[in-house]
Amino acid sequence: MNLLLSALVIFLAILTLGLSIYLLTARPYQSAKSVATSYDDWTEDGILEFYWGEHIHLGYYGSPPQQRDFLAAKADFVHEMVRWGGLARLPAGTSVLDVGCGIGGSSRILGRDYGFAVTGITISPQQVQRAGQLTPPELDVHFQVDDAMALSFPDASFDVVWSIEAGPHMPDKAVFAKELLRVLKPGGVLVVADWNQRDARQISLNWWEKPVMQQLLDQWSHPAFASIEGFSELLAATGLVEGQVTTADWTEQTLPSWLDSVWQGIVRPKGLVSFGVGGFIKSVREVPTILLMRLAFGAGLCRFGMFRAVRGHGSEKVAAKSTAHQLPDFSKQSGI
Repeated sequence: MNLLLSALVIFLAILTLGLSIYLLTARPYQSAKSVATSYDDWTEDGILEFYWGEHIHLGYYGSPPQQRDFLAAKADFVHEMVRWGGLARLPAGTSVLDVGCGIGGSSRILGRDYGFAVTGITISPQQVQRAGQLTPPELDVHFQVDDAMALSFPDASFDVVWSIEAGPHMPDKAVFAKELLRVLKPGGVLVVADWNQRDARQISLNWWEKPVMQQLLDQWSHPAFASIEGFSELLAATGLVEGQVTTADWTEQTLPSWLDSVWQGIVRPKGLVSFGVGGFIKSVREVPTILLMRLAFGAGLCRFGMFRAVRGHGSEKVAAKSTAHQLPDFSKQSGI
């Protein structure tokens, strides 16, 4: 009995210590530099690439979800997003801006399998360097450091603007929406996939959802999550969209990714050993956040949103008059 009690005390002590370290070493959003530094670190040590492959985003498992290889599901996601966005019928040479390209996994598929001319941008210099190393020279795919909140490209530069899971890092969702559409040519297509929070205007966060959401923000340098409804409204409010913004909820299709990512550490233990003690601690430290993500998406606190919009013809004058003064400030409201 005393042995059992001692074991329980030791377990609780270790659990308390681990939880304290987890909370004290959070990486809350401070600026674009803090986001860049986080991704530089992950890219330089190679841990994230080892487990998540070239695609630092969730996978597509179908509806209803089917068991799939973790890395293959990520590539499948890109093809499904191309199909959903109506991009498969576009000709070779179509110019694409991949906003938040990571180490270029999606950009390479768009260039290799669809013949698109892709420019990938990320705020992380290390990601740009690694993306270049992984990209065959015969592909018309290039990468550069750029800030999605103030893109360096002129208006109407690209036929397609594409972004996967970059939005949560953006401190002002209205500015992000405007920039995505600003660099899109009239008649061009915007396709975005993002982690989203439930719309708090419809159902406010309850007692347990608030601290969970705060950890999801603080642990991975996110200033805020938009809601699917809120971000689609921000896109429409730019005055640059022709017709309606199309949205979809892919929570079901992507949900298995979270537990699959934890499972990778079990079925591929080589990674935990290869990166030394520091790498092992760094990898294990992310497990609670991944599990919180699974909880949030599974319980309806978070949703995986898909967005498609077409840049309107002759909308430049509308944008010039409306975006500076008339954009509703949804980005400052919790849950939008």
